[in-house]
Amino acid sequence: MNVTIPYSPRWYQQEIHEAWDERRFGAVVMHRRAGKTVCLLNHLIRDALRTDMDDWRGAYIAPTLVSCKQLVWDYLKLFTRVLPVEIRKYNESELRMDLANGARLRLYGADHPDSLRGIYLDACCIDEYDIVKPAIFTEVLRPALSDRKGRCVLAGTFKGTNGPLGQMYDNAESDPEWFRKNLNVVSTGASERTDDEAEFGELTKSELAAAHRVMSKEEYDREYLNVRNAAVRGAIFGRLVDVADTESRLTRVPHDPALDTITAWDLGMADSTAVWFVQQAGTEIRVIDYYENSGESLAHYCKIVREKPYTYREHIAPHDISVRELGTGKTRLEVAASLGIHFRQLPRVTQRARSEVEERIEQGRLILPRCYFDLQKCKRGIDALRSWHRAENAQTGELRNEPIHDWSSHGADAFSYLAMGIRSKAKIDRPEISANWVT
Repeated sequence: MNVTIPYSPRWYQQEIHEAWDERRFGAVVMHRRAGKTVCLLNHLIRDALRTDMDDWRGAYIAPTLVSCKQLVWDYLKLFTRVLPVEIRKYNESELRMDLANGARLRLYGADHPDSLRGIYLDACCIDEYDIVKPAIFTEVLRPALSDRKGRCVLAGTFKGTNGPLGQMYDNAESDPEWFRKNLNVVSTGASERTDDEAEFGELTKSELAAAHRVMSKEEYDREYLNVRNAAVRGAIFGRLVDVADTESRLTRVPHDPALDTITAWDLGMADSTAVWFVQQAGTEIRVIDYYENSGESLAHYCKIVREKPYTYREHIAPHDISVRELGTGKTRLEVAASLGIHFRQLPRVTQRARSEVEERIEQGRLILPRCYFDLQKCKRGIDALRSWHRAENAQTGELRNEPIHDWSSHGADAFSYLAMGIRSKAKIDRPEISANWVT
Protein backbone atom coordinates (compact mmCIF):
# COMPACT_ATOMS: atom_id res chain seq x y z
CA MET A 1 0.00 0.00 0.00
CA ASN A 2 1.37 3.38 -1.03
CA VAL A 3 0.39 6.32 1.18
CA THR A 4 1.42 9.95 0.66
CA ILE A 5 1.66 11.95 3.89
CA PRO A 6 0.56 15.60 3.37
CA TYR A 7 3.98 16.96 4.29
CA SER A 8 6.50 18.52 1.93
CA PRO A 9 9.77 19.28 3.74
CA ARG A 10 11.57 22.54 3.12
CA TRP A 11 15.17 22.17 1.99
CA TYR A 12 16.62 22.55 5.49
CA GLN A 13 14.06 20.12 6.94
CA GLN A 14 15.11 17.65 4.25
CA GLU A 15 18.72 18.03 5.40
CA ILE A 16 17.66 17.06 8.92
CA HIS A 17 15.81 13.98 7.61
CA GLU A 18 18.85 12.88 5.62
CA ALA A 19 21.23 13.47 8.53
CA TRP A 20 19.01 11.52 10.93
CA ASP A 21 18.82 8.63 8.47
CA GLU A 22 22.63 8.45 8.49
CA ARG A 23 23.37 9.03 12.19
CA ARG A 24 21.77 7.62 15.33
CA PHE A 25 21.70 10.88 17.28
CA GLY A 26 21.36 14.56 16.54
CA ALA A 27 21.38 17.99 18.18
CA VAL A 28 19.15 20.38 16.23
CA VAL A 29 18.84 24.10 16.95
CA MET A 30 16.13 25.87 14.93
CA HIS A 31 14.73 29.36 15.07
CA ARG A 32 11.10 29.94 16.02
CA ARG A 33 8.51 29.05 13.37
CA ALA A 34 11.01 27.11 11.27
CA GLY A 35 8.88 23.96 11.42
CA LYS A 36 10.88 21.97 13.96
CA THR A 37 7.92 20.10 15.45
CA VAL A 38 6.44 19.28 12.05
CA CYS A 39 9.81 18.07 10.75
CA LEU A 40 10.67 15.77 13.64
CA LEU A 41 7.15 14.40 14.06
CA ASN A 42 6.91 13.52 10.38
CA HIS A 43 10.24 11.74 10.54
CA LEU A 44 8.84 9.53 13.30
CA ILE A 45 5.59 8.96 11.37
CA ARG A 46 7.54 7.92 8.26
CA ASP A 47 9.73 5.53 10.24
CA ALA A 48 6.70 3.99 11.92
CA LEU A 49 5.06 3.33 8.54
CA ARG A 50 8.20 2.00 6.83
CA THR A 51 9.61 -0.17 9.59
CA ASP A 52 10.14 -3.88 9.11
CA MET A 53 10.96 -4.33 12.80
CA ASP A 54 8.58 -6.20 15.06
CA ASP A 55 6.66 -3.96 17.48
CA TRP A 56 8.48 -0.73 16.54
CA ARG A 57 8.13 1.96 19.22
CA GLY A 58 8.57 5.71 18.77
CA ALA A 59 8.11 8.69 21.07
CA TYR A 60 7.83 12.44 20.76
CA ILE A 61 8.70 14.13 24.07
CA ALA A 62 7.71 17.76 24.69
CA PRO A 63 8.46 19.76 27.86
CA THR A 64 4.94 19.19 29.23
CA LEU A 65 2.13 16.77 28.60
CA VAL A 66 -0.19 19.77 28.19
CA SER A 67 1.86 21.08 25.26
CA CYS A 68 1.63 17.64 23.63
CA LYS A 69 -2.15 17.68 23.91
CA GLN A 70 -2.51 21.25 22.69
CA LEU A 71 -0.22 21.10 19.66
CA VAL A 72 1.61 17.90 18.79
CA TRP A 73 -1.37 15.56 19.06
CA ASP A 74 -3.33 17.67 16.57
CA TYR A 75 -0.33 17.62 14.22
CA LEU A 76 -0.07 13.85 14.51
CA LYS A 77 -3.71 13.36 13.53
CA LEU A 78 -3.46 16.00 10.79
CA PHE A 79 -0.59 14.23 9.00
CA THR A 80 -1.94 10.70 9.46
CA ARG A 81 -5.61 11.25 8.67
CA VAL A 82 -4.91 10.11 5.09
CA LEU A 83 -4.17 6.61 6.40
CA PRO A 84 -7.03 4.15 5.95
CA VAL A 85 -8.84 3.65 9.24
CA GLU A 86 -8.17 -0.08 9.14
CA ILE A 87 -4.40 0.45 9.48
CA ARG A 88 -4.29 3.16 12.15
CA LYS A 89 -5.96 3.65 15.48
CA TYR A 90 -5.81 6.65 17.82
CA ASN A 91 -5.84 6.38 21.60
CA GLU A 92 -6.85 9.85 22.83
CA SER A 93 -6.25 9.22 26.53
CA GLU A 94 -2.68 7.99 25.97
CA LEU A 95 -1.88 10.28 23.00
CA ARG A 96 -0.94 7.19 21.04
CA MET A 97 -1.25 5.97 17.46
CA ASP A 98 -1.13 2.24 16.70
CA LEU A 99 -0.52 0.95 13.18
CA ALA A 100 -1.50 -2.35 11.63
CA ASN A 101 2.17 -3.28 11.15
CA GLY A 102 2.62 -3.35 14.93
CA ALA A 103 4.32 0.04 15.16
CA ARG A 104 3.28 2.47 17.88
CA LEU A 105 4.00 6.20 18.14
CA ARG A 106 3.22 7.94 21.42
CA LEU A 107 3.53 11.49 22.77
CA TYR A 108 4.96 12.13 26.24
CA GLY A 109 5.56 15.09 28.53
CA ALA A 110 9.00 15.50 30.08
CA ASP A 111 7.20 16.63 33.23
CA HIS A 112 6.01 13.03 33.67
CA PRO A 113 9.32 11.13 33.31
CA ASP A 114 8.06 8.05 35.17
CA SER A 115 5.79 7.26 32.20
CA LEU A 116 8.95 6.68 30.15
CA ARG A 117 10.74 4.36 32.56
CA GLY A 118 10.95 0.70 31.69
CA ILE A 119 9.97 1.05 28.03
CA TYR A 120 12.09 0.39 24.93
CA LEU A 121 12.31 2.76 21.98
CA ASP A 122 13.42 2.52 18.37
CA ALA A 123 13.22 6.26 17.67
CA CYS A 124 12.37 9.38 19.63
CA CYS A 125 12.96 13.10 19.85
CA ILE A 126 13.01 15.55 22.76
CA ASP A 127 11.75 19.04 21.99
CA GLU A 128 13.01 22.13 23.86
CA TYR A 129 15.80 20.11 25.44
CA ASP A 130 17.23 23.16 27.19
CA ILE A 131 14.18 23.50 29.44
CA VAL A 132 13.73 19.86 30.45
CA LYS A 133 15.86 17.98 32.94
CA PRO A 134 18.84 16.54 31.03
CA ALA A 135 18.50 13.32 33.02
CA ILE A 136 15.44 12.42 30.97
CA PHE A 137 17.81 11.64 28.10
CA THR A 138 20.91 10.45 29.93
CA GLU A 139 19.16 8.37 32.62
CA VAL A 140 15.82 7.42 31.05
CA LEU A 141 15.77 7.55 27.25
CA ARG A 142 19.36 6.62 26.42
CA PRO A 143 19.04 3.25 28.21
CA ALA A 144 15.63 2.74 26.53
CA LEU A 145 17.35 3.03 23.14
CA SER A 146 20.20 0.66 23.89
CA ASP A 147 18.95 -2.87 23.31
CA ARG A 148 17.48 -2.12 19.86
CA LYS A 149 20.01 0.56 18.95
CA GLY A 150 17.32 3.22 18.74
CA ARG A 151 17.75 6.72 17.38
CA CYS A 152 17.13 10.12 19.00
CA VAL A 153 17.24 13.82 18.19
CA LEU A 154 17.49 16.56 20.83
CA ALA A 155 16.03 19.83 19.56
CA GLY A 156 15.13 23.36 20.59
CA THR A 157 16.63 26.82 20.90
CA PHE A 158 19.57 27.78 23.09
CA LYS A 159 18.67 28.95 26.59
CA GLY A 160 21.97 30.40 27.72
CA THR A 161 25.57 29.73 26.82
CA ASN A 162 26.10 26.25 28.19
CA GLY A 163 22.71 24.62 28.62
CA PRO A 164 22.11 20.90 28.01
CA LEU A 165 21.33 21.42 24.31
CA GLY A 166 24.45 23.53 23.85
CA GLN A 167 26.60 20.87 25.48
CA MET A 168 25.18 18.14 23.28
CA TYR A 169 25.57 20.38 20.24
CA ASP A 170 29.25 20.92 21.09
CA ASN A 171 29.88 17.23 21.79
CA ALA A 172 28.23 16.22 18.51
CA GLU A 173 31.01 17.86 16.50
CA SER A 174 33.50 15.12 17.33
CA ASP A 175 31.18 12.13 17.83
CA PRO A 176 30.69 10.00 14.69
CA GLU A 177 27.30 8.75 15.93
CA TRP A 178 25.93 12.30 16.09
CA PHE A 179 25.00 15.05 13.65
CA ARG A 180 24.21 18.67 14.48
CA LYS A 181 22.33 21.50 12.78
CA ASN A 182 22.10 25.18 13.74
CA LEU A 183 19.46 26.93 11.65
CA ASN A 184 18.74 30.61 12.29
CA VAL A 185 16.73 33.02 10.15
CA VAL A 186 19.83 33.88 8.12
CA SER A 187 20.77 30.29 7.27
CA THR A 188 17.17 29.33 6.37
CA GLY A 189 16.79 32.43 4.20
CA ALA A 190 13.90 33.87 6.18
CA SER A 191 15.73 37.14 6.84
CA GLU A 192 15.81 37.91 3.10
CA ARG A 193 12.54 36.31 1.99
CA THR A 194 9.95 38.75 0.64
CA ASP A 195 6.22 38.37 1.16
CA ASP A 196 5.78 37.51 -2.52
CA GLU A 197 8.39 34.74 -2.32
CA ALA A 198 7.01 33.15 0.85
CA GLU A 199 4.93 30.01 0.86
CA PHE A 200 2.26 29.41 3.47
CA GLY A 201 3.71 29.34 6.97
CA GLU A 202 7.15 30.71 6.05
CA LEU A 203 8.68 33.65 7.89
CA THR A 204 9.53 36.73 5.82
CA LYS A 205 11.81 39.73 6.10
CA SER A 206 8.89 42.06 6.89
CA GLU A 207 7.51 39.75 9.59
CA LEU A 208 10.90 39.51 11.27
CA ALA A 209 11.24 43.29 11.17
CA ALA A 210 7.84 43.62 12.84
CA ALA A 211 8.85 41.11 15.52
CA HIS A 212 12.13 42.95 16.08
CA ARG A 213 10.27 46.20 16.79
CA VAL A 214 8.39 44.75 19.75
CA MET A 215 10.98 42.28 21.09
CA SER A 216 14.06 43.17 23.07
CA LYS A 217 17.40 42.62 21.37
CA GLU A 218 18.12 39.71 23.68
CA GLU A 219 14.77 38.05 22.91
CA TYR A 220 15.19 38.46 19.15
CA ASP A 221 18.79 37.23 19.20
CA ARG A 222 17.82 34.18 21.20
CA GLU A 223 14.63 33.16 19.40
CA TYR A 224 15.50 33.99 15.79
CA LEU A 225 19.30 34.20 15.55
CA ASN A 226 20.14 31.31 17.93
CA VAL A 227 22.65 33.45 19.83
CA ARG A 228 23.87 31.33 22.73
CA ASN A 229 24.95 34.13 25.05
CA ALA A 230 21.83 36.25 24.54
CA ALA A 231 20.38 37.18 27.92
CA VAL A 232 17.65 34.75 28.92
CA ARG A 233 14.22 36.26 29.51
CA GLY A 234 13.77 36.78 33.23
CA ALA A 235 17.51 36.34 33.86
CA ILE A 236 18.35 36.98 37.50
CA PHE A 237 22.11 37.49 37.43
CA GLY A 238 22.63 37.65 33.64
CA ARG A 239 23.16 41.39 33.22
CA LEU A 240 25.52 41.54 36.19
CA VAL A 241 27.60 38.75 34.66
CA ASP A 242 27.67 40.67 31.37
CA VAL A 243 28.90 43.75 33.27
CA ALA A 244 31.62 41.62 34.86
CA ASP A 245 32.63 40.54 31.37
CA THR A 246 32.83 44.12 30.03
CA GLU A 247 34.84 45.14 33.12
CA SER A 248 37.31 42.28 32.50
CA ARG A 249 36.33 40.49 35.71
CA LEU A 250 35.90 37.21 33.82
CA THR A 251 39.57 36.55 33.50
CA ARG A 252 42.44 34.52 34.96
CA VAL A 253 42.18 34.38 38.76
CA PRO A 254 45.03 32.28 40.19
CA HIS A 255 44.88 30.66 43.58
CA ASP A 256 46.78 32.68 46.20
CA PRO A 257 48.41 30.29 48.71
CA ALA A 258 48.58 33.14 51.23
CA LEU A 259 44.79 33.35 51.40
CA ASP A 260 42.31 30.90 52.88
CA THR A 261 39.58 29.49 50.66
CA ILE A 262 35.84 29.40 51.27
CA THR A 263 33.54 26.86 49.62
CA ALA A 264 29.79 27.26 49.13
CA TRP A 265 27.64 24.25 48.27
CA ASP A 266 24.27 23.41 46.78
CA LEU A 267 23.76 19.79 47.74
CA GLY A 268 21.48 17.69 45.59
CA MET A 269 19.88 14.47 46.69
CA ALA A 270 18.94 12.84 43.36
CA ASP A 271 20.19 15.94 41.55
CA SER A 272 23.39 17.83 40.79
CA THR A 273 25.68 19.16 43.50
CA ALA A 274 27.62 22.38 42.87
CA VAL A 275 30.57 23.86 44.78
CA TRP A 276 32.16 27.31 44.44
CA PHE A 277 35.73 28.00 45.66
CA VAL A 278 36.39 31.59 46.71
CA GLN A 279 39.15 33.70 48.26
CA GLN A 280 38.67 37.16 49.73
CA ALA A 281 41.25 39.94 49.46
CA GLY A 282 39.97 43.18 50.93
CA THR A 283 36.69 43.96 49.19
CA GLU A 284 37.50 41.66 46.27
CA ILE A 285 35.84 38.26 46.01
CA ARG A 286 38.10 36.04 43.92
CA VAL A 287 36.22 33.06 42.50
CA ILE A 288 39.03 30.66 41.73
CA ASP A 289 37.29 27.35 41.02
CA TYR A 290 33.99 25.56 40.51
CA TYR A 291 32.92 21.92 40.57
CA GLU A 292 29.61 20.29 39.63
CA ASN A 293 28.53 16.73 39.12
CA SER A 294 25.46 14.51 39.47
CA GLY A 295 24.70 10.96 40.51
CA GLU A 296 27.56 10.89 43.02
CA SER A 297 27.54 10.40 46.77
CA LEU A 298 28.43 13.07 49.30
CA ALA A 299 31.69 11.18 49.86
CA HIS A 300 32.67 11.90 46.24
CA TYR A 301 32.28 15.67 46.63
CA CYS A 302 34.06 15.73 49.98
CA LYS A 303 36.96 13.85 48.40
CA ILE A 304 37.13 16.28 45.47
CA VAL A 305 37.23 19.27 47.83
CA ARG A 306 39.84 17.74 50.16
CA GLU A 307 42.14 16.91 47.23
CA LYS A 308 42.17 20.49 45.93
CA PRO A 309 45.43 22.33 46.80
CA TYR A 310 43.61 24.90 48.93
CA THR A 311 43.70 25.79 52.61
CA TYR A 312 40.12 26.11 53.76
CA ARG A 313 38.67 28.67 56.12
CA GLU A 314 35.14 27.29 56.05
CA HIS A 315 32.54 25.41 54.04
CA ILE A 316 29.09 27.00 53.64
CA ALA A 317 25.92 24.94 53.27
CA PRO A 318 22.18 25.74 53.30
CA HIS A 319 20.10 25.32 56.42
CA ASP A 320 18.45 22.09 55.23
CA ILE A 321 21.74 20.18 55.46
CA SER A 322 20.67 19.22 58.97
CA VAL A 323 17.58 17.30 57.77
CA ARG A 324 17.88 13.64 58.67
CA GLU A 325 17.80 11.12 55.83
CA LEU A 326 15.27 8.32 56.14
CA GLY A 327 17.72 5.62 55.07
CA THR A 328 20.51 6.30 57.55
CA GLY A 329 18.90 8.45 60.22
CA LYS A 330 21.88 10.79 59.91
CA THR A 331 22.05 14.32 58.58
CA ARG A 332 24.31 15.23 55.69
CA LEU A 333 25.94 17.64 58.13
CA GLU A 334 26.99 14.64 60.25
CA VAL A 335 28.00 12.53 57.25
CA ALA A 336 30.16 15.33 55.84
CA ALA A 337 31.86 15.84 59.21
CA SER A 338 32.75 12.15 59.28
CA LEU A 339 34.33 12.66 55.84
CA GLY A 340 36.45 15.61 56.96
CA ILE A 341 34.25 18.50 55.78
CA HIS A 342 32.81 20.59 58.62
CA PHE A 343 30.08 22.84 57.29
CA ARG A 344 28.90 26.17 58.59
CA GLN A 345 25.15 25.85 58.29
CA LEU A 346 23.34 28.97 57.17
CA PRO A 347 20.43 30.08 59.34
CA ARG A 348 16.94 29.91 57.92
CA VAL A 349 15.78 33.28 56.61
CA THR A 350 12.90 34.54 58.76
CA GLN A 351 12.54 38.04 57.34
CA ARG A 352 8.92 38.49 56.31
CA ALA A 353 9.51 41.23 53.73
CA ARG A 354 10.78 38.69 51.19
CA SER A 355 11.08 34.93 50.79
CA GLU A 356 14.28 33.03 51.43
CA VAL A 357 15.08 32.69 47.73
CA GLU A 358 14.42 36.41 47.15
CA GLU A 359 16.81 37.22 50.00
CA ARG A 360 19.47 34.98 48.49
CA ILE A 361 18.99 36.59 45.08
CA GLU A 362 19.34 40.07 46.57
CA GLN A 363 22.55 39.14 48.37
CA GLY A 364 23.93 37.54 45.22
CA ARG A 365 23.29 40.75 43.29
CA LEU A 366 25.11 42.72 45.98
CA ILE A 367 28.31 40.68 45.86
CA LEU A 368 28.50 40.07 42.08
CA PRO A 369 30.02 43.53 41.36
CA ARG A 370 32.87 42.60 43.72
CA CYS A 371 33.58 39.24 42.09
CA TYR A 372 36.45 38.24 39.79
CA PHE A 373 35.91 34.84 38.14
CA ASP A 374 38.50 32.48 36.74
CA LEU A 375 37.05 32.07 33.26
CA GLN A 376 38.59 28.67 32.60
CA LYS A 377 37.93 26.87 35.89
CA CYS A 378 34.53 28.47 36.49
CA LYS A 379 33.06 28.36 32.98
CA ARG A 380 30.19 26.02 33.87
CA GLY A 381 29.34 28.08 36.97
CA ILE A 382 29.51 31.39 35.06
CA ASP A 383 27.17 29.99 32.42
CA ALA A 384 24.80 28.93 35.19
CA LEU A 385 24.79 32.43 36.67
CA ARG A 386 24.17 33.94 33.26
CA SER A 387 21.33 31.52 32.44
CA TRP A 388 19.45 31.30 35.76
CA HIS A 389 16.04 32.86 35.22
CA ARG A 390 12.57 33.17 36.62
CA ALA A 391 9.92 30.65 35.66
CA GLU A 392 7.29 31.65 33.12
CA ASN A 393 3.57 31.08 33.41
CA ALA A 394 2.80 28.79 30.47
CA GLN A 395 -0.67 30.25 29.99
CA THR A 396 -0.11 33.99 30.47
CA GLY A 397 3.58 34.30 29.61
CA GLU A 398 4.14 36.34 32.77
CA LEU A 399 7.28 35.80 34.83
CA ARG A 400 6.83 34.26 38.24
CA ASN A 401 8.75 35.29 41.34
CA GLU A 402 10.44 31.94 41.78
CA PRO A 403 13.40 30.92 39.62
CA ILE A 404 13.05 27.94 37.31
CA HIS A 405 14.67 24.69 38.41
CA ASP A 406 16.90 23.54 35.57
CA TRP A 407 20.58 22.82 34.95
CA SER A 408 21.56 26.39 35.88
CA SER A 409 19.87 26.45 39.28
CA HIS A 410 22.51 24.33 41.03
CA GLY A 411 25.42 26.67 40.39
CA ALA A 412 23.26 29.76 40.93
CA ASP A 413 21.84 28.44 44.21
CA ALA A 414 25.33 27.63 45.48
CA PHE A 415 26.46 31.16 44.58
CA SER A 416 23.52 32.66 46.44
CA TYR A 417 24.45 30.58 49.50
CA LEU A 418 27.96 32.00 49.20
CA ALA A 419 26.49 35.50 49.22
CA MET A 420 24.41 34.72 52.29
CA GLY A 421 27.42 33.19 54.01
CA ILE A 422 29.63 36.19 53.35
CA ARG A 423 26.91 38.53 54.60
CA SER A 424 26.17 36.59 57.78
CA LYS A 425 29.87 36.08 58.51
CA ALA A 426 30.45 39.80 58.21
CA LYS A 427 27.76 40.36 60.82
CA ILE A 428 29.18 37.70 63.10
CA ASP A 429 32.72 39.04 62.85
CA ARG A 430 31.83 42.70 63.48
CA PRO A 431 33.82 43.76 66.58
CA GLU A 432 31.98 44.97 69.63
CA ILE A 433 33.01 48.52 70.58
CA SER A 434 32.10 50.24 73.80
CA ALA A 435 32.47 53.94 74.43
CA ASN A 436 32.40 55.92 77.64
CA TRP A 437 32.24 59.61 78.40
CA VAL A 438 35.36 61.10 79.90
CA THR A 439 34.54 61.88 83.47
